[in-house]
Amino acid sequence: MIEFVERKRWLFLGLPFTFTKYTVKEDMITVSTGLLRTVENDCYMYKVQDVEHSASLVEKIFKIGTVVCFTGDTTHPKLVLEHIKNSKAIKDFILKESEEARLKRRTVNMLDIGSGAMDDVDDNFNDV
Repeated sequence: MIEFVERKRWLFLGLPFTFTKYTVKEDMITVSTGLLRTVENDCYMYKVQDVEHSASLVEKIFKIGTVVCFTGDTTHPKLVLEHIKNSKAIKDFILKESEEARLKRRTVNMLDIGSGAMDDVDDNFNDV
């Protein structure tokens, strides 16, 4: 079982002196924040609909990045994993595992491509 555990880092020097920890497993993403009062929030992989990776110039210098997960989760519709190492690998992992989780649960959303205004088939034959 593959698991990523990363800490949110300061943008300056990429040091992990924050109290936010991200755990990414095959079935869920967990965000744990706080020192004196710890809050833990989970998001199941099958709820992740899209994933975005970004890295500013400063993030690139310190080899960190930000991963944004757009989810169907009510508490975190936009789940942000800020300033983490291995951000590109984690983004690819989340994308792959979320697709597999949706297939397992049979919750695959299909886009309605080309569903613009269509004429009724019978209308075309009446003109002839």
